Amino acid sequence: MNHVWQRQLADLVSLRKLTGRRFVIGVPFVWLALTFLLPFLIVLRISFAEIENGGNSFGNLLSFADGILSIKIKVANYLFIARDDLYALTYLSSLKFAAITTLLCLVIGYPFAYFMARARASVRPALLMLVMLPFWTSFLLRIYAWKGILANHGIANHWLLALGLIREPLHMMNTWFSLVIGMVYAYLPFMILPLYANLAKMDMRFLEAAADLGATPMQVFWRITVPLSKSGIIAGALLVFIPAVGEYVIPELLGGPETLMIGHVLWDEFFTNNDWPMASAVTVVVILLILLPLTIFNKYKAEQGERV
Repeated sequence: MNHVWQRQLADLVSLRKLTGRRFVIGVPFVWLALTFLLPFLIVLRISFAEIENGGNSFGNLLSFADGILSIKIKVANYLFIARDDLYALTYLSSLKFAAITTLLCLVIGYPFAYFMARARASVRPALLMLVMLPFWTSFLLRIYAWKGILANHGIANHWLLALGLIREPLHMMNTWFSLVIGMVYAYLPFMILPLYANLAKMDMRFLEAAADLGATPMQVFWRITVPLSKSGIIAGALLVFIPAVGEYVIPELLGGPETLMIGHVLWDEFFTNNDWPMASAVTVVVILLILLPLTIFNKYKAEQGERV
């Protein structure tokens, strides 16, 4: 009898553990469904809809009358995006500036993260605070500050003239240079933090073994440190690249006519042209472009898990 009760108690405990595990796993999926999947489906539905009643409503995609189910999907917006060179150039421009921003953040952020990970444990919290300190200030104020720095009569030109490096002010505002500077400044912490997290937990015995086998410090860095920090590099690159593609505020404040990005096009379609189906179609294409690097990252993580 005792064995029966023990077996039932064990089954009950196992059931509770399984239920708790499903609950813990299910909550994030429900949250993602509510915050991403549901809005995406709404935007997808609008992108295939026809504007009716003077732009106050959208036509139904499905209709049922006289026993006939009709599906009315408008693909003209996607065809227009595929045929119009302006949208193609805008997408390419957004991807280009996002890639440049990601590369510069990696080049600048990796030495920062490496130094933080190799610093004394007592100093690391202060270094982390310095990295996160810009987030304590309004994003708009930080970007507006660059307007005062890069203006024709701003701080940068003032110091360059005072040092005698230039004879007349340089035109840096409203150019690709000011755009890249602003985006790198804004997204640099998103590269440093995952790199630091990866480098801080790296097993130092691999580095010591390589040094004992006669590898130079540079060889140890390129052959051991960089490969072991690959997951941190990919995570940081995604955290920078994905939001940089759809950035609107920085191109609007610091960019110029030659720095057109898809975020500005989305704003114009939604609020200037009031063409929500067209804007939704542009949004869907942007999301698909962003999902591509995410898919590559997930594939890499799965392959890495299989190797381990």
